[in-house]
Amino acid sequence: MDGKELQKRAVARANELPGTELTHPFGLDSDVWKICGKMFMFLAELDGEEIVNLKTDPLDSEILRKAHASITPGWHMNKKHWITIRAGGKVDAQLVDELVTDSYLLVVESLPKYKQPVNPQSFASDN
Repeated sequence: MDGKELQKRAVARANELPGTELTHPFGLDSDVWKICGKMFMFLAELDGEEIVNLKTDPLDSEILRKAHASITPGWHMNKKHWITIRAGGKVDAQLVDELVTDSYLLVVESLPKYKQPVNPQSFASDN
């Protein structure tokens, strides 16, 4: 999967998730996906390479970085809570879908219950 395919897959999954919105708070060169005003995905170009930044649990981040050379600490983000995915390596479409969904659910869990568009505990098993 090249960088354009990586970003295209991440966007396709984000579009499937309830209540998401595409914003451009940093300019038109980067796409920021939010849920209830909180960022869960950031797409940009870094040194000519398309990247995807996603929120993640710190323990999962460490495991993912050890298992995949193309997953690194989040570029321009909190290195403990965000990862950057680059093209190549063993990152396939299914893993991208899972990571986008996990990022979304981490943010949804932090919202007050009345703002949550889905139940984060049951959504992952339903989708």
